[in-house]
Amino acid sequence: MTRKIILTAALAAFVGISAAPAFANSVSIKQFGWANAAGGSQDGRKNAIGVHQNGSFNEALGKQRGKRNTIAIGQEGWNNYGAVHQKGKNNAGGIGQFGSNHTAILTQDGNGNVAAGVQVGNGCNANVHQAGKGNVAAFVQTCP
Repeated sequence: MTRKIILTAALAAFVGISAAPAFANSVSIKQFGWANAAGGSQDGRKNAIGVHQNGSFNEALGKQRGKRNTIAIGQEGWNNYGAVHQKGKNNAGGIGQFGSNHTAILTQDGNGNVAAGVQVGNGCNANVHQAGKGNVAAFVQTCP
């Protein structure tokens, strides 16, 4: 009887470990420069956050709740703030930001929404909010 319990427990552990990557969330953060900050949270499965920052005093935030959501935040320069908040499934949000003193906030609540970005120069601000399903928004700004 003990042998059956041990064998069953080992089999259950193997199945659990081998299934974990299929439901796993992923986060990739690369920062170069000085005093940059990046963080966020993921609740759900198959969500992905990628952050690359180069410069100083940049801040990136990604929050995901749901499944199969993707966030990409770039940021080159200094004192940039980029945040993406996603709730639902199959949403994609990205922010570029090249230069200084930019703020971009993307909020997606629903399914299958796409929000893009890019800001160049100094002091651009963008705030995109999507609710519902199948929305697409893109912005490109250059500020002095």
